[in-house]
Amino acid sequence: MASPPAEVMAPATSEASWFCCGPAFGPCSSAGGGACGTCKSASLHCAWPNTSDACYDITRPDKCGDDLLRRTCGHQFFVKHLCGTTEIAVTVRDCGPQTDLWCGEKRCCSGKCATNRLIDFTPAAFTRLGSLSAGIIPVTIRS
Repeated sequence: MASPPAEVMAPATSEASWFCCGPAFGPCSSAGGGACGTCKSASLHCAWPNTSDACYDITRPDKCGDDLLRRTCGHQFFVKHLCGTTEIAVTVRDCGPQTDLWCGEKRCCSGKCATNRLIDFTPAAFTRLGSLSAGIIPVTIRS
């Protein structure tokens, strides 16, 4: 069986949190448009820690043992709460989270666990998977 192309990211588990960007929406007041300049809290957008060299230098997922592929503005991920059935598509519109601040942090549900924050969602995206009051949820990410 042939190996998948190098640019394909195998499914990964991770923690996910949420952040505000763009025009005011829900719990968010007006905020900047993120590293891509087009992020909106009301859209299904996300932040990825390896969108550029400058982003990677801040987020440092390698310090947590995560070797992440470069995914730039406009890349689409498919994500699902580890204990849910809904899968959504999110588009990279910002740099983040600062992964190295939460190395080893772990969230579980029904015995399924994820460590390290590798992705952040806008409130619109996060609420498709869980409650904003949860703050952090375990997810599966695929490209």
